[in-house]
Amino acid sequence: MSLPVPPSGTSFTTPRPSGPAPLPAPIGPGRLLHEETVPGGAGLSFVVRRHQTLRLTSLEAGANVSFLCFNRAEPVDRYNMADTLKGQHTARLTTGFMLYSDMGRALFSITGDTLGWHDPLGGHDTVAHVERKWGVKNFQTARNGFHRNSRDHFLIELGKHGLNARDLVPNVNFFSKLSTDTEGRLAYVAGHSRAGDHLDLRAELDALVVLTTCHHPMDPRPAYGPAPVLLQIHATPPPAADDYCRTYRPENARALYNSELFSL
Repeated sequence: MSLPVPPSGTSFTTPRPSGPAPLPAPIGPGRLLHEETVPGGAGLSFVVRRHQTLRLTSLEAGANVSFLCFNRAEPVDRYNMADTLKGQHTARLTTGFMLYSDMGRALFSITGDTLGWHDPLGGHDTVAHVERKWGVKNFQTARNGFHRNSRDHFLIELGKHGLNARDLVPNVNFFSKLSTDTEGRLAYVAGHSRAGDHLDLRAELDALVVLTTCHHPMDPRPAYGPAPVLLQIHATPPPAADDYCRTYRPENARALYNSELFSL
């Protein structure tokens, strides 16, 4: 079996893509593999196979998806927020960027996005956040109307795969945006996402996904009410030599090469 060829020799430099970033393409006939609506305030974990694409669609304005991902074959190799941001010289995520792992591999590539900004810095909410903002509503008093939080969901879903609190690393918040002032203070941008906004995440390894649809921890809305999200998984071709994400940054070419080498 031949090894994947590093793009442009060992320098990992490729021509930057020209023109506008691609939008998510329609899912072709026969390519849809799975589809479900995830209620607001839910937690979920599942596997996306290499070269399958996960599409997330906001079904209401103001949705948030707190998202973690792991190399399914070696879960210790997990999403690394710091390397993802410094390696791609960014503080936001959108089309062209990748989610890097601890081992410098590409876990997911963002191949299309209607929104243009997703938050990788804000973290996730906890029971303390929710109680401070919206009061206490537990299952004993409110049954299925109780208040949920991402921290509890993350820990529950991680436990299903033999993982635990030490695997709870900084997450991405899809559909949410933070701004910063001259003093470096972060602020939540209300009204950022609309119903119908969506993005595509192409798996570059077999990846374990753990996500929640709870509120962003900085969401200031006066009433508790996380929004539902449509989840779709569809088959997509492997990234070509001139793939937009591969060529977006030289660091991306290296990360994708590392994933291809691991997957031989």
